[in-house]
Amino acid sequence: MNVARDGTGIEVLFAAGTLELRGVLPPGIKLTPHAAWDARSRCFRAPALAYADLVRFLHREGVAFEDRARAYVELERGLSVSREPRPFQSEALRAWREAKGRGVVVLPTGAGKSHVAVLAIDDKRRSTLVVAPTLDLVRQWYDLLRTSFACDVGVVGGGTYDVQPLTVTTYDSACLHMDHLGARFGLVVFDECHHLPGPSYALSAELCLAPFRLGLSATPERSDGQDAKLVRLVGPTVYRKDIVELSGPYLAEYETVRVEVDLSAEERAEYELERAIYLDFVRSQGIRMGSARGWNDFIMRAARSGPGQRAMRAYRRQRELSLGAQAKLEHLERLLEAHRTEKVLIFTQDNATAYSISRRFLVPIITHQTKIKERSEILERFADGRYRAIATSKVLNEGVDVPDASVAIVISGSGSVREHVQRLGRILRRKGDKFATLYELVSRKTGEVFTSERRREHAAYGGGGA
Repeated sequence: MNVARDGTGIEVLFAAGTLELRGVLPPGIKLTPHAAWDARSRCFRAPALAYADLVRFLHREGVAFEDRARAYVELERGLSVSREPRPFQSEALRAWREAKGRGVVVLPTGAGKSHVAVLAIDDKRRSTLVVAPTLDLVRQWYDLLRTSFACDVGVVGGGTYDVQPLTVTTYDSACLHMDHLGARFGLVVFDECHHLPGPSYALSAELCLAPFRLGLSATPERSDGQDAKLVRLVGPTVYRKDIVELSGPYLAEYETVRVEVDLSAEERAEYELERAIYLDFVRSQGIRMGSARGWNDFIMRAARSGPGQRAMRAYRRQRELSLGAQAKLEHLERLLEAHRTEKVLIFTQDNATAYSISRRFLVPIITHQTKIKERSEILERFADGRYRAIATSKVLNEGVDVPDASVAIVISGSGSVREHVQRLGRILRRKGDKFATLYELVSRKTGEVFTSERRREHAAYGGGGA
């Protein structure tokens, strides 16, 4: 242990996702708020997340210490494949570097967020862990890192446990293993970092001592407001460009078109009946559905009685009628004909509708039930033009590298702004003079109109709608 002339000095150690500080502090030096006294272990303790701030504090106060916590290494080589970054990617890297290598970069889908991460890894040259939400994304990151740095890349997750200086893992696996892996990486990249503030996923940041952190997302905001936690877990938003700022030079020019369709007479009659049952129950119970607790109150009270259970069935049925109106499928047929020479992605809220579209129009389908090998084959055939359209529920919303497409047709979806922006981003990869179009089909005079208005609350839709 490093000891000062006055006999003071401490050791900093990594222990199960925390930092232990043992030794003698100089007079007048207090470790709070960086660390707290742990009476059981008779040492000061801090979350691994505090490593960078703690080390800077010890240096600033002139405390003699031995750093036995960090176990990460310098990368032997940098990029082996050099690709000229776009101006906004260079700007993002510069902003992140100026923020001491901690922060979130917000770029739309298709703008090259992953290349910013590759540049950051090359800039810091420290062993790096990339954390992604799905195994599909783990595979994509594995391929990208292996080709970019021409080295072995480790994978933790999906039945594989291979740790290398460059390693990719899922959020689930990071939570499970970070208590013993958290000292081995100097840089951690959180892809689709809006997942991170969840109660369990946050552990993947808290138990890791990486002084350098990069979050990537197209839409970091969360409906529960928990995105504010990203400042502590990763860092502040250091750079942001939205779709409207990049369309043209870097993303395809596009338009968004909202098409309102009418329920059939039979659908309308059933819709009004079911909606009345649902609304009567809500009013009788004094439930305010627009409040923060409205939906949870409805679920709890609906479960307590026969009328409540009937109201829940009514809610689901009136929603099914609006989301899956027959007129939507009729309009979809016209759109597929109008865009028969283009590649089309068809998005639905549920698997049942996606399967119905697949059967009616004889197009392949990808859902969470689709096996990885089959999914890869479908995407490969879509890429080379053998398939002109794909139906999907939520699988292609986020992260999955979808081949070039120019038309998206949203049959149904949630009120999530993130989901809607992600679906738009699926068709914005620039290719020649491509012009992209997103159609949103909405049942007129139903609750879906309000849902549509909520999910369009983003600058990308400022000029859309018809």
